[in-house]
Amino acid sequence: MFDTKDILAQFGFQAIQPGACSGAGRWGDITGRTVFDAVNPADETVTARLAGASAQDYEAIVHDALAAHQTWRVVPAPRRGELVARIGDLIEKNLDGVAALVALDTGKSLMEAKGEVRECIDMAGMAAGQSRMLYGFTQQSQRARHRMYDQWLPLGVVGVISAYNFPAAVWAQNGFLAAIGGNTVIWKPSPKVPLTSIGIQHLSNQAMTEMGFPGVFSLFVPSDNAVAELLIADRRIAMVSFTGSTAVGRKVANIVGSTLGRRYMLECSGNNGCIVDETADLKLAARSITFGAVGTSGQRCTSTRRVIAHRSVANELVDLLKRSFAQIKVGDPREPGAVVGPLVDRAAVGHFEEAIRDAVALGAKVECGGKRIDRPGYYVEATLISGVKPDWPCVQHETFAPIVWVLVYDTLEEAIRIHNEVPQGLASGIHSTNLANIELFLSAAGSDCGIAKVNMGTTGADIGAAFGGEKETGGGRTAGSDSWKGYMRRQSVCVNWGGESPWDQRIKL
Repeated sequence: MFDTKDILAQFGFQAIQPGACSGAGRWGDITGRTVFDAVNPADETVTARLAGASAQDYEAIVHDALAAHQTWRVVPAPRRGELVARIGDLIEKNLDGVAALVALDTGKSLMEAKGEVRECIDMAGMAAGQSRMLYGFTQQSQRARHRMYDQWLPLGVVGVISAYNFPAAVWAQNGFLAAIGGNTVIWKPSPKVPLTSIGIQHLSNQAMTEMGFPGVFSLFVPSDNAVAELLIADRRIAMVSFTGSTAVGRKVANIVGSTLGRRYMLECSGNNGCIVDETADLKLAARSITFGAVGTSGQRCTSTRRVIAHRSVANELVDLLKRSFAQIKVGDPREPGAVVGPLVDRAAVGHFEEAIRDAVALGAKVECGGKRIDRPGYYVEATLISGVKPDWPCVQHETFAPIVWVLVYDTLEEAIRIHNEVPQGLASGIHSTNLANIELFLSAAGSDCGIAKVNMGTTGADIGAAFGGEKETGGGRTAGSDSWKGYMRRQSVCVNWGGESPWDQRIKL
């Protein structure tokens, strides 16, 4: 348990908290700004009041970010990594407090909130190490006494637009890699979850002040979409990384892509399927699917949405899932034993109810759950629905809620076809003990997603692996592997060290 007032005081929240900041002592004004409420989805109470960033605030932030970039871009990359590492240290020292902000914002259980904050800390460590390994490579020139190599250089100012479901981790995945690459970063979080970003900005300000690097990390929390779109349309912003819905991602791509030379990175919707074949360990599958479907109340882009089960095991798997779902305690994240919290807002509950109504109207069967829980807050039951068809609109569409559609197949090729015939392509999985089935699923003829998992849930990401997906998921990659290259520009270099030119014999000087 924690006291909300104590948590807000720990991070310096004001009675009306400015929603703009470009460094320590550079918080925006509140006069004349639109004030909006931060609402706790666990009990529908107002936790804080914020003055939304204005167009004037945005101009000040961009001015400072551009100025900071002039010096930040020539700071040695390992030194840039030290700033990121220091922010990670401060987050770790304030882990409980930052996790409380995540819980207040999202309604996540404290266990899940701490897991997300731990991901930020781990990401800081990984990025700091990567700052010493921003490798180019040497090539062999066709010219005598010439040397060729590739190198990676900063882009400029990077805008990071994060979604409500992971208000800390998405920023860390993007912002830390952008920063070690020599870019300054403007963070625009979802206004549904503003507390986490303000708390982390305070810690970032402390680190920037200690190390003498002001303006590397900025915060921009507008209250309306028109002001938010300034970040997307601004030609001074070299790159926009967006995490959220496919509909908004398409808009970001259109606006940014209309100005050649700017970049966008998209991590959008997922409609993740898990195949369970006739050889699977069904108890392992049930536990993994439960975690993947119910964790974070089904509000992860990698949440398990579709279970594609072999006809011979489908009924037994459904029974195990019903037993598994029944053991999950849904409640206020501040309650002892609560594993799953609420949905983010009233609209999300409406989408949950609409998807179930549509499925039942088409002939589906609700095996368990399916209702809103009658208590303050936006709580719903974990829901399992069988008898659905792959082409139903409710199955093709991603509903950000704890709903699992159960589909049945006869051949693995049919299962893979069902799995791939959705517009999204983020995470995927198979439960099997048959090596041939596993390898087919992992082959070019198998899963068409950016992430594939075997005998585990579709959720959960190792920070060392690239995170992202294909098709309407957007194609972007964040976090580990070589994702840092997405935040830098590639330059091919050729050095003539021999003192001769191709026309030495033609031109007499």
